[in-house]
Amino acid sequence: MAKPRLVYDDDCGFCTWCAAVGQRLGDVTAVGFASLSPDQKARLPDGWRDSAHLLTDDAVYSGGAAVQGVLVRMSVVFVALFWLLEKVPGYDRLRERLYRWGADHRDWWGKIVSRDAL
Repeated sequence: MAKPRLVYDDDCGFCTWCAAVGQRLGDVTAVGFASLSPDQKARLPDGWRDSAHLLTDDAVYSGGAAVQGVLVRMSVVFVALFWLLEKVPGYDRLRERLYRWGADHRDWWGKIVSRDAL
């Protein structure tokens, strides 16, 4: 079984920082858009450049679901937290709205984080 692949926008400083943190602390391998293999690209949904994705052996998670997938691979605390959140009606929609808000403001987030912070 291969490590899940976190697919991210490697032209975005914030995205690159997040991918580095996910790879360092989680059980994932980060793959920038520019480094995707043809097979990996074929698995991604239409409009794949609009969000991050998590490729596992048997599934593709996008947007907030991808971030959640990385976080649960970082700590058992996140496993428990997301297990509880999944029980809340409407959580999936809220997760995706929050992801989109964060993605739409990634230039601002990029000013806060730094690759040197790793």
